[in-house]
Amino acid sequence: MAAITLDPSFNPKTNPHEHDQQHGNVIEEIEGLIKVYKDGHVERPHIVPCVATAVPPELGVTSRDVVIDKFTNIWSRFYVPKCHGNDNKLPFLVYFHGGGFCVGSAAWSCYHEFLAKLAAKAGCLIMSVNYRLVPEHPLPAAYEDGLKALLWLKQQALSQRGANNKWWSRQCDFSRIFLVGDSAGANIAHNVATRLCNIISDGPCDEQIIISSLIKPLTIKGTILLQPFFGGEARTSSEKYNMVKQPRSALSLAASDTYWRLALPCGANRDHPWCNPLKRASSLRAVWATMVCISEMDILKDRNLEFCCALDHNSNRAGKMKVECVVYKGVGHAFQVLDKSQLSKTRSQEMITHIKAFVNYN
Repeated sequence: MAAITLDPSFNPKTNPHEHDQQHGNVIEEIEGLIKVYKDGHVERPHIVPCVATAVPPELGVTSRDVVIDKFTNIWSRFYVPKCHGNDNKLPFLVYFHGGGFCVGSAAWSCYHEFLAKLAAKAGCLIMSVNYRLVPEHPLPAAYEDGLKALLWLKQQALSQRGANNKWWSRQCDFSRIFLVGDSAGANIAHNVATRLCNIISDGPCDEQIIISSLIKPLTIKGTILLQPFFGGEARTSSEKYNMVKQPRSALSLAASDTYWRLALPCGANRDHPWCNPLKRASSLRAVWATMVCISEMDILKDRNLEFCCALDHNSNRAGKMKVECVVYKGVGHAFQVLDKSQLSKTRSQEMITHIKAFVNYN
């Protein structure tokens, strides 16, 4: 994975066969990111450093970590920009990080830097959810954690007079909630929305008023999906031909396949609806306003475009929200967090501007 900053404290073992002897053979591996051994042991090298909550003072953002569920060790990192005036309530983004469901953390330096900037420049509060990872916690654990974070937020809104959450809740507009994520996190945001519908109606969800009753006083205004991580058994053009050898994208086809083998239920293939939402395209629709951000040099480009088309078509036909699709030229997967080139910095600023406009409009 190009352009990832290595943790200087990372010290590889001198005997590369030590774990082979102790845990058996490696059965799945993405070089530098994850090794899964025959006995179930998992290694994740510290290729990206985890950092504390400190934020550059010039951003004017306060960041703290908050426990969501101590029993499952779900927690979130909050980003709260300075609010001028007592009545200036800010929209709230529930954010899910990427990493193929297998790696990543709300404390990773690349996410900490990006989300602090997003909070400051877009003028919004952010709760970055640290959900459980596969293969130790197979899907749908991450989806359940996302829903649990949303229901936890509901409880905070109901008890916002409490001293423990006053430092952020007094600035939060609980009537303007957005589900946001990148890569696997965008997949989680999409499936949390879908799961919320299924909990209510045990099928395709058409009534926003029913959803509102479950999460009241929260009001979800939209979903923002950054390079959503989807797949399928049939290869797309961008997977087969255009992007496989592109140096500007952090996600390879081989890595994508490995992530899905580790994440999906035993015996499932990449046409499982968690991976390939187009397999149930007739029920695919946007319950809320939706923006999908796509990278031109990403192997997922074609899948993301097909998803947008199906979502927009079904939503318009059902009289629902329109879907906004934005393509970022010349950059690859997760450029906003993993690529430090000048082009990526420019595109990242464009992305923040687009997110701000979408949040302020809806």
